[in-house]
Amino acid sequence: MNKEQTLDLETTALIPEDYPMGNHVKDGTTTFKVFSPKAGSIEVICFRDFQGIESHTLQLQKDESGIWFGHINEDLTDYWYAYRVTPPTPETEYFIPTQHLIADPWGTHVTSVNHYLGFPKTKIIGKPEFEWEDQEFETPDDIRDLVIYETHIKDMVAHPSAKTYVQGIYNDFREAEVGGIKHLKRLGVNAVEFLPLQKFAYFEPPFDIPTSEGVRNTWNHYSRNYWGYMTSFFLAPETIYASDGNLTENAVIGSSTHAETELKKLVNELHKEDIAVIMDVVYNHASNYDLNPLKYLAKDHYFRLNELGGFKNDSWTGNDIKTSSDYSRKLIVDSILHWMKEYHIDGFRFDLAGIIDWETVDLIKKEAEKINPNVILIAEPWGGEYKSAGFSNHGWASWNDRLRNGFKGYDPLQEKGLIFGGWSGGTSRFGLENYIRGTLKGRDHGLFNTSEHTVNYIESHDGYTFGDYIRIALNPKNAEKHFRNKAYVTKLSRKELAHAKFGALTLFVSQGSAMIHSGQEWARSKVIANYNSKDPNTGKLDRDSYNKDNETNWLNFTEIEINKSLFEYYKGLVDVRLKSPALRKAKPEEIEFKVYHDPVHITFSICAELEDEPYEYFISLNGNPQQKHDIVLPDGYWEVIIDHEKASFTTQRSIQSVYTLPPTSGIVLRRLRVSKA
Repeated sequence: MNKEQTLDLETTALIPEDYPMGNHVKDGTTTFKVFSPKAGSIEVICFRDFQGIESHTLQLQKDESGIWFGHINEDLTDYWYAYRVTPPTPETEYFIPTQHLIADPWGTHVTSVNHYLGFPKTKIIGKPEFEWEDQEFETPDDIRDLVIYETHIKDMVAHPSAKTYVQGIYNDFREAEVGGIKHLKRLGVNAVEFLPLQKFAYFEPPFDIPTSEGVRNTWNHYSRNYWGYMTSFFLAPETIYASDGNLTENAVIGSSTHAETELKKLVNELHKEDIAVIMDVVYNHASNYDLNPLKYLAKDHYFRLNELGGFKNDSWTGNDIKTSSDYSRKLIVDSILHWMKEYHIDGFRFDLAGIIDWETVDLIKKEAEKINPNVILIAEPWGGEYKSAGFSNHGWASWNDRLRNGFKGYDPLQEKGLIFGGWSGGTSRFGLENYIRGTLKGRDHGLFNTSEHTVNYIESHDGYTFGDYIRIALNPKNAEKHFRNKAYVTKLSRKELAHAKFGALTLFVSQGSAMIHSGQEWARSKVIANYNSKDPNTGKLDRDSYNKDNETNWLNFTEIEINKSLFEYYKGLVDVRLKSPALRKAKPEEIEFKVYHDPVHITFSICAELEDEPYEYFISLNGNPQQKHDIVLPDGYWEVIIDHEKASFTTQRSIQSVYTLPPTSGIVLRRLRVSKA
């Protein structure tokens, strides 16, 4: 059959409700189903080769609900296809016409070109065979049993210090001798949270050159969206991370299904190492500059628009998805279930989840828990609205920015927190105590119904690294300084090291889940690397490195030796926390705060009636940067497991009566618990 032939649709043999969205191959027949209520007509164009000539053309038919559907009586597995969409007559502000072919938003594999438009086509792949060795999911009954390591997948393997075989990012993460899984195991964490792995628009328009579409990139010198927060296809894996992926401009990527196989191998290996896999997913907006199918198929259905037909921007990214629409909701839920069923993903972190409506939030939880009752659902609970308390009411966990701001602060120049002896965001002494209890409703600055719903952190991919925050907070000139020697910047002074260790301790003794960001464990600095002299900020500390696929973001593991004592401290904290249930899931009434005169000196005891917890704890945190404090210990001998220098589950020494706490430091003591039974 050649491109001149057009197939007629046998409408009597097709009932749209009986078929999934996208493509479907069964019994030698390939079915296509797409939603576009305002389109004038839609043809599906099939190709034997991605860049070849048309092999099949099919005019789809439309039903009253806006579904276009049709079938070809051939098994078209390994073919590519895309839609030719004719705009309505007359044209409307609520429909974007295009001369380009549009890929299927429900496609599970997408091949594209390394160009800001992408020119994507959907590949019909059937169900790839893969032999799993894991037990499907690696999720605990209680999310508080996780220590989460947030990272960009490439950051962990791109630098030569990671010692990889350069076999593609998915494979490198699995096989690296120093980076990737090896580093996660060395640190001891039991969950990894990957920045977006769904097919995204990596390439942005060239800097400061008008495009034929009328776009002029005045915001991004690099013309790259490295972090991946511009999702193009929600059910398809990113192909630039596959072994046949590359970043050569105008190259075709994703011709094979290596991305599917290699990502599954990575998840399988992480599960074998008892490490849960969490994906960062972006359902609040879609990619802006490529040929994103949602824009061209049903703009006014998939997106929130103003009265003039323009995109709303409550997500601060340009085009907010209307998650309450039927097919937006279906696309979101279908994609979540796809990643769980096909890739054994344990959980999801939802970017700017404040945009997502409550009905969709509940449906995600309901349907995901049918597959894995312990599925991990974490909201970044802002974007349009601040909804942390609401997500707790709906049984989700959330990033806890109040703890972050209370402990670290919101701005290193203007608003520093407890770690620096300051107060941030109107935080009170009782608020700080509540953060330690789990930031619970009914108490100062409360957000959550239970500490199971708080994911505590002081560093994430957004903003300065915690190390750079400290460097600026203690020396404001560092905010504008251009550094030439990154190793010099990375090396912490004695004072900076004290703040870094103290901040880590406050995080790890707070109830709930703990999350750290990659490189936090050695106070990584993000000094903007030289990139063909294009960036005027080269050499400065970066607070928004989303666009830099270079040494600014890539982890240099040799730097661990520069701040080795901090790295060992984090290793000890992770070990202590995972072996000490009372430090993460005690009841609020089992935590008793002591009265001290200094408001930034916080002391408390924990005696939790947990079956697997043999100890009670006495913890003191001195946020005062100038004043040491004497703490009076309860009667008896106490084992020191964490102080201002070292963290270890093994007892360092025993003390009694009084302990003098240095400025900007903390201590964790324990002794065997006497059961009340």
